[in-house]
Amino acid sequence: MNRRIFAAMLTVGGLSLAVKIVSTLKEIVIAQQFGVGDALDAFLIAYLVPSFAINVIAGSFNAALIPTYVQVREQEGQEAAQRLFSSVMVWSAGLLIAFSVLLGIASSYILPVLGSSFSSEKLALTRTLFLIVLPTLPLSGMFVTWAAVLNAGERFALAAIAPVLTPIVVILVVYGWGGTWGVYAFAVAMVVGAILEASLVMSALKRQGISPIPRWYGMTPSLKQVTKQYIPMVAGALMMGSTGLVDQSMAAMLGPGSVSVLNYGNKISSVVVTIGAMAVSTAVLPQFSRMVAAGLWANVRNTIKTYTRLIFFITIPLSFIMILTSQALVSLLFQKGAFTASDTLQVASVQSLYILQLPFYVCGMLFVRLISAFKANHILMWGTAISFVLNISLDYLFMKRLGVPGIALSTSVVYLVSFCYLWWMSSRLLSKNSNEPLGGS
Repeated sequence: MNRRIFAAMLTVGGLSLAVKIVSTLKEIVIAQQFGVGDALDAFLIAYLVPSFAINVIAGSFNAALIPTYVQVREQEGQEAAQRLFSSVMVWSAGLLIAFSVLLGIASSYILPVLGSSFSSEKLALTRTLFLIVLPTLPLSGMFVTWAAVLNAGERFALAAIAPVLTPIVVILVVYGWGGTWGVYAFAVAMVVGAILEASLVMSALKRQGISPIPRWYGMTPSLKQVTKQYIPMVAGALMMGSTGLVDQSMAAMLGPGSVSVLNYGNKISSVVVTIGAMAVSTAVLPQFSRMVAAGLWANVRNTIKTYTRLIFFITIPLSFIMILTSQALVSLLFQKGAFTASDTLQVASVQSLYILQLPFYVCGMLFVRLISAFKANHILMWGTAISFVLNISLDYLFMKRLGVPGIALSTSVVYLVSFCYLWWMSSRLLSKNSNEPLGGS
């Protein structure tokens, strides 16, 4: 089992690395074209709400659907699993479309809050960009759910590499038309990339004999189980995802360019964090779901202990190296064109503090997936409530003392506290079901 998980982690991690390399090239192009000016600030705030909604609505479906989907497929067969998936797609598509319409109507009220220090011209640009990128919400939402079902069948490669399409499109469009269209080229490219990604994964599902078309089969017991798990996951994701909204909104209060500095400061660290977290969470959720369904508690304990040690063994030295080379990395990747040496110093200080979260974020995902496999998502909801309140408090406290770097430090401290909570709750769950905690033999 551990070998299968490790092989899946290598597949997802390796392909995700390729995606992140191309994404980093995209950021280099964006930095060269737009620097840290008002146009990029406007785009980042405009795209913040759709990306937040994707994580909340579609991301929550994965954790709620996959454990039940795997259980139904193993116990009742592929046809029953297809009916569950088709019914969930009705629900998912309806929510994504309805929420997109709602956001379009409410944008006049939401965006002035997020960009509280923006001038009227900058705010008008933000709203136009927001309406352009809004279709990425239903498109990317469908992609995330379809990719999760591919992963549940241990088809990891295509779902991991498909996101490379968006940064490729962004590079081509910004290089080709960025000088003429300005930041609008960035927004249009994001929509085109989302269309291509969703189309690719939809075709892969069809080749596996899985229909991605929504179809209602009634409120079955398995669908009720998904619904029961989805509600606390949405509540948790809403609060956890709001930390990004809070962070960037607070950065917007610090003056022109602050949102861009925060965004660039998180770019390189998020590459490593996302690759590690994605590799771990994607590989272990189907396996944890099978082990929990079969009551293989010794296997669960062995997997947790093995991968906790492995994650810390890799991420702690890597974090140290990245902090030491932070300024050199920023200078190498971004310092050209409109991105100046002064920008490099600001971004490097933010980046160093963001990197501190790496061991705790990646290892925390191991426990998140175990808790989801236990269908105990209410635990995650309360954990994110704690993190949400803590993040707002620490953002305000550290920002007053350190400026934009204080927001990054707040994020890292929040993930340290979150890791401790997740480890404690996972130990309690395993002890309750197997009469032996994580530290047992």
